[in-house]
Amino acid sequence: MVDGGSTDATVEIARPHARVIESLRGRATQQNAGAAAATGDVLLFLHADCRLRPGWQAAVRRAAARPGFAAGAFRMQIDGGGWLYRAIEHGGDLRVRWLGLPYGDQAIFVRRSTFEQLGGFPQVRLMEDLMFMRRVRRLGRVALVPQAVQVSPRRWLRAGVVTQTLRNWMLTALAVWGGVHPDRLARFYPAVR
Repeated sequence: MVDGGSTDATVEIARPHARVIESLRGRATQQNAGAAAATGDVLLFLHADCRLRPGWQAAVRRAAARPGFAAGAFRMQIDGGGWLYRAIEHGGDLRVRWLGLPYGDQAIFVRRSTFEQLGGFPQVRLMEDLMFMRRVRRLGRVALVPQAVQVSPRRWLRAGVVTQTLRNWMLTALAVWGGVHPDRLARFYPAVR
């Protein structure tokens, strides 16, 4: 676990269960610090509000063993009821299958050698996952494993499902296809605590 200066009991709760690495705040910075401290050949990046299910290790091994593998991600399962969440999940699956662009909350995994070759996550305030995956997908196939990662609905609950989804789409379009630097877009994506 990489802690970016939390002020709650996160570190104390995590310490008995995981190695805790302290880092400067920021997802890209924290994920790069975790990768530097990791010892495995395949790196998996799991956001704090996401949970993997039993069997995830085998799914990662199978995907990484396939020819042409560059990176992978899990199907997203949002912890909430309703057809809007199911539509978001389905859209996330299609984004990975068609564009090779998983979001970070889909538990992205990649070979260490690929991660190091690309210099890790870019030091941007927002969308480090998309910027990284845009480079990764040029190297090979981005696998979507059949297992799901459970994702907290907290951001959708706070902003509203439709509002948050439209915000995500707009910011992604501006960054990926509009050429707007993610640092300029970060102010439109408020932190959720």
